[in-house]
Order: sequence, then structure tokens, then C-alpha cells
Amino acid sequence: MWKTKSVVALKIWAVIYPSITLFLTLFGEALSVYPIYVRTLILTLILVPWMVFVGVPFIDVLIRRVSGSK
Repeated sequence: MWKTKSVVALKIWAVIYPSITLFLTLFGEALSVYPIYVRTLILTLILVPWMVFVGVPFIDVLIRRVSGSK
């Protein structure tokens, strides 16, 4: 069970770290005029659906292709 949770955590990190970095690189300056709670809201409104519907499924496909399973 611990191994399964670790794999899930690693997948999420593999999606969220580059996503946050890219998002803040592209929009950080424009969002800097807003208070931190508004920036956090905007960031999460965009990145949570991205992770759930695109990012993590994409990582799953990559892992399946590399491991050779369908």
C-alpha cells in the first residue's frame, strides 16, 4: 500500500512541479498585482483540472508505454 501511494505521489509531483513552474513563468508577473489568495485561487482553478484530466493520465500512458503493458 505504501508503495502504491508513493507511486501516485510521484506521478502527481511529475505533473504539478513543471506545470506550476511553467504557469508562473508565463503568468506570474501579470498575476503579481493580485493578493496571494487570489493568485492561489487562479492557479488551482487552472492546474487541478489540468492535472486530473490531462497531466496524470498522460503520465499513466507514458508509464504503460515504457513498461510495455497495455
